Amino acid sequence: MALHETKDATAGGQAGDGATDLFTSPLSKHVLPKYRMPDEHAPPEVVYSLIHNELMLDGNAAQNLATFCTTWADDEVHRLMNECLDKNMVDKDEYPQTAEIESRCVNILADLWHAPATGADSPNAMGCSTTGSSEAAMLGGLALKWRWRERRRKEGKPADRPNLVCGPVQICWDKFARYFDVELRQVPLEAGATGLRAHQLKDYVDENTIGVVAILGVTFTCDYEPVQEFAAELDRIQAEKGWDIPIHVDAASGGFIAPFLHPDVVWDFRLERVASINASGHKYGLAPLGVGWAVWRTADLLPEDLIFRVNYLGGDIPTFALNFSRPGGEIVAQYYNFLRLGRGGYRRVQQACAETAQYLAGEVAAMGPFTLLYDGNGALPAVSYKLTDPENAGFSLYDLSDQLRMRGWQVPAYPLPANQEDTVIQRVLIRHGVGLDEIALLAQDMRRSLARLTQGVPADADRAGFHH
Repeated sequence: MALHETKDATAGGQAGDGATDLFTSPLSKHVLPKYRMPDEHAPPEVVYSLIHNELMLDGNAAQNLATFCTTWADDEVHRLMNECLDKNMVDKDEYPQTAEIESRCVNILADLWHAPATGADSPNAMGCSTTGSSEAAMLGGLALKWRWRERRRKEGKPADRPNLVCGPVQICWDKFARYFDVELRQVPLEAGATGLRAHQLKDYVDENTIGVVAILGVTFTCDYEPVQEFAAELDRIQAEKGWDIPIHVDAASGGFIAPFLHPDVVWDFRLERVASINASGHKYGLAPLGVGWAVWRTADLLPEDLIFRVNYLGGDIPTFALNFSRPGGEIVAQYYNFLRLGRGGYRRVQQACAETAQYLAGEVAAMGPFTLLYDGNGALPAVSYKLTDPENAGFSLYDLSDQLRMRGWQVPAYPLPANQEDTVIQRVLIRHGVGLDEIALLAQDMRRSLARLTQGVPADADRAGFHH
């Protein structure tokens, strides 16, 4: 019989040499350094377990109804991401097939958004991937500024006071304006409106306006701004004043919703005045976090001066980005979704999300104290609402958010933008991976929370008691 020597884990054995219980390893008996590197290495399974357990303190992403971002992905996406862990997207010479996949994605989106001369017979769309729609929006803004400045200089006019007109935009546009020295003319909301309205444009645009930003899926309320009406009003202004003002569509979320659920809404390159579009692949594009897209109607709308050609790692690389090195996995995962789902699959996914949002809107409306601002019909799969009588409700939406968080739900409450900042609303976003059953549980928890807030009902009042 063979003899085997064993080690006593309690006598100082390390994990991997007998101490199979991670929580009795030497490392488990110490508070780890938080802001300096440890002096010595440690067993990987122990360190993994410690970090894994810390991350459990984060909220459950599946219950985060505040985020637009993807929180669920196929197993195949996880596999592709792992296989692309070492692919640097900027090095197109070393990873030419990943670069080809990026180009295919740009052409797919240009075709989806009706750019002229795109599709299988003309795979030459102008666009790029980015780390997200915020970077893509800034690239669109830079192209607007460069074209305006070039035109002003050719006309012999000053080009030192550019402005950008928009409604209630996401913070990335404030960043763009500050970082790139552009005046942001953010139009206040009119009473009862949830976004910029076309008739407001005439009071804010002028010869120094580099463009108008239209939002397809307003961050605050989730509905679409009327892009086609913007284009018609800017046509009228050009006929009257001579100012040729382009539109950039911030379709961070709606760019992956409208083509499938609302094909009759004209918002994209079907409008000649739309020069560029940005979208988030990692939102309703269903890709993992870390990918956005910027696409231009035609190549000439992206000034050549903004494109850098870098001799890097053996190849001449054209690049237009604020970032440089970045992973290629998210782009590959985006392409996987395009191929796996197709137009029909994206339509079914987004339709299921929209129907779930509409179900929740009906539940919220029936609860009593709320007025719906957006019911999930006609734009993003989402619901937004306010208190009908906040002064006499006996609670605030911030209180309701706190109550729901006790059950793990993350439902944001916040004020509307300028001129309506006294109105506080809540918003629930429905994404792929958030099902009807889960939302039915949310509605149930909302009713319990309302009972506690308005009637002082104890948290366990609807339970029969404790049973073994």
